[in-house]
Amino acid sequence: MKIGALVFMTDKSGNPGEVAREAERLGFESFFVAEHLMLPVNYTTHYPRSADGKVPWFYGSLLDPFIALAAAAQSTTTIKLGTAICLLPERDVIATAKATATIDYLSGGRLIFGVGAGWFAEEAQILGVNFKRRWKHLREAVEALRELWSKDVASYDGEFVRFPPIKLEPKPVQKLPPIVLGAHDAERAPKRVARYADGWCPGGLSPDKARDKINEVRSYAAEFGRDPDKLEFSVLLTPQTGEPSTETLKRYAGAGISRVVVTASAVSGSGIEAVRSAAPVLERAAKV
Repeated sequence: MKIGALVFMTDKSGNPGEVAREAERLGFESFFVAEHLMLPVNYTTHYPRSADGKVPWFYGSLLDPFIALAAAAQSTTTIKLGTAICLLPERDVIATAKATATIDYLSGGRLIFGVGAGWFAEEAQILGVNFKRRWKHLREAVEALRELWSKDVASYDGEFVRFPPIKLEPKPVQKLPPIVLGAHDAERAPKRVARYADGWCPGGLSPDKARDKINEVRSYAAEFGRDPDKLEFSVLLTPQTGEPSTETLKRYAGAGISRVVVTASAVSGSGIEAVRSAAPVLERAAKV
């Protein structure tokens, strides 16, 4: 079982390069950073994970994920580096292709590109996204990214993403870095993952639910003419005391999950201490 660490890096968390280096030293397989570009002052969206429904303050204080991963790339040698997640429809796809290819180049081919369509309507609207059509926007952006990463001359003509033939370098060391969908909606996500993603990393999916939904993704993938065996499944968890236990990790492995990403919160404290606090999961995973 591979264990990754997701750190919510802000200006109070320390240098992301130093945090990633500590995660690598501890034995984490991967290091992820989150993204929100800003926090609207006025909004009506209800945030279900807080008692008052308010979006946490640090959503407006997160470091730019690509700059954070560039620092991590220069401070580490083996740990995989990823976004969990990049809100792809809110970004220009050409600029994103350049940034991600550069990170993959600087890291020697270690990028895992986690993407999502977003849940925060006001944030998306400020950044020019048609919120009701954001999933199609995401799919087009993913398809366009692969064109830009892999082709000498790339173009795309979609509803939301379009550009004429262009040349863009550097190319990633990985010809096509894995694109992992971070969608939490277990009802709609399977078909989306099967159609255009290389993997899935939902939050909080139980082992039993994971087994059912992974089988669903694999079935859809075959219908789309894709190889189900090339898809990788992860799950994002917030560690509780003693959890995920070795037994829980074994259940995830039996369900088809190959990576567990644990949240190591560092929004107003040391990122290094945050990854250290999550390290006991590594000892449990070694027994799986």
